Amino acid sequence: MREKSNMDELITLDYGSGGKKTARLIEQMILPAMKDPVLNELTDGAVLPGAEAIVFSTDSFVVDPLFFPGGDIGKLAVCGTVNDIAMCGGEAKYLSCALIIEEGLETAALQRVIASLSAAAKAAGVRVVTGDTKVVEKGRGDGLYINTAGIGFLKHPGLSPKAIQPGDAVILSGTAGDHGTAVMLARSGMMEGSLQSDCAALGKLCEAVFASGAAVRVLRDPTRGGVATTLNEFVEGTSLGIRLREEAIPVRGEVSAACEMLGLDPLYCANEGKLLCVVPMADAEKTLSAMRAVKEGSNAALIGTVTEDAPGRVVMETRYGGARVLQKLAGAQLPRIC
Repeated sequence: MREKSNMDELITLDYGSGGKKTARLIEQMILPAMKDPVLNELTDGAVLPGAEAIVFSTDSFVVDPLFFPGGDIGKLAVCGTVNDIAMCGGEAKYLSCALIIEEGLETAALQRVIASLSAAAKAAGVRVVTGDTKVVEKGRGDGLYINTAGIGFLKHPGLSPKAIQPGDAVILSGTAGDHGTAVMLARSGMMEGSLQSDCAALGKLCEAVFASGAAVRVLRDPTRGGVATTLNEFVEGTSLGIRLREEAIPVRGEVSAACEMLGLDPLYCANEGKLLCVVPMADAEKTLSAMRAVKEGSNAALIGTVTEDAPGRVVMETRYGGARVLQKLAGAQLPRIC
């Protein structure tokens, strides 16, 4: 069932978590006001009809700190928007970039972000073709916010959670929770060792999967709310469920240790360079082989199966033989991570 609770009087950080309160904000305030059938699909981007179907997406980035191991707000802004288009079966071509700069930001820091954004766009094969710059008073902008919008062309139509069927394989393209954990450790000043964000553009990985001939049901990058929340979005309100095997889910040792120290769960930590893919079980091996041949998918794993046993729920078989229900993220486990 979709969340039906009333909105709170004041907006809190929980409403940006990507979990239950984010869904409440969208479903109770935004969708009723907009009344658009394309928007109602709530995919990562909108597929717009025309002579050649266009995929359009927009995203805003407020990550704190601006620079973190493995990336920065500029790289994140490009990869996040390019990936949203890729998850819709599209190929990103053009980006807009709007900078909201706080008075007092060091020019050298802004220059570093812009250089990183440019390099990420070039690597992803997209052009930044329009933009805007605003400056707000000191104390009103927390350094720098970026909004990017992307346009691409639809190459692989029909991707949707509605296409999922019983017995399908659930595949994760790599280790869970890298980005959120890396950002939180950097923010706390406890970052040590080799742990880095997985921030990366996933267009090449998606194309490898499609080129394998696998019948892809749906793609989604598990950003805010992590793997657990994204899988819940696939099956909530349906007659299907998902059963995961904890021992099959790849998690870096550094991420497990950091999450234990911080009281976090890697399955709810954001990723910015991983995707979840649902395919028929008969196509699982070819999908895994295709992913593992690409750098961004080298740690791909079959983590679960679509079932009819627990409608609308994600259940994980634990290492100890028990079962744990994974619900949508209820609050802001990691605010300001993208």
